[in-house]
Amino acid sequence: MKRILPIASILAVITAACGDGGKDHSGMDMGGSTTTTGATAAATRTVDITMVDIAYEPKTLNVQRGERIEFVFHNMGKIAHDAFIGDTAAQADHEKEMREAKHGAGHDMAAGGNAITVEPGQTGRLTYTFDKPGPTEIGCHQPSHYVDGMKIALTVA
Repeated sequence: MKRILPIASILAVITAACGDGGKDHSGMDMGGSTTTTGATAAATRTVDITMVDIAYEPKTLNVQRGERIEFVFHNMGKIAHDAFIGDTAAQADHEKEMREAKHGAGHDMAAGGNAITVEPGQTGRLTYTFDKPGPTEIGCHQPSHYVDGMKIALTVA
């Protein structure tokens, strides 16, 4: 009887560590309309972004180096959209990963806390700290969206 209690405690810890908190691989909360991705530190400002058809609004944004922004994505369209934050090279790598994932190679959309997928009619939140200057983008990498111009040009000063 004494051995059962320690084993049950260990199993409880393992189960909690392996649980997904009710979210799919993209960070999407399977039971609600709001998704939050990224660390929990407070944002310095909030920016609302509309996702519709194959476009974001606004199309450009200026941010300061070190600024922590909570992006609130409102998918007003009829299809899923995602948002991935990174420079041009990171966008190209992510586009390749998304194509490979579509063909069964596997992929974690939310890796690193810089990506989110928002289903139609839903709202998603992504908090991101801009730690290096230079051009950065938010891009949607659903099939053909990025190449068709679904991106936001970010200037990090």
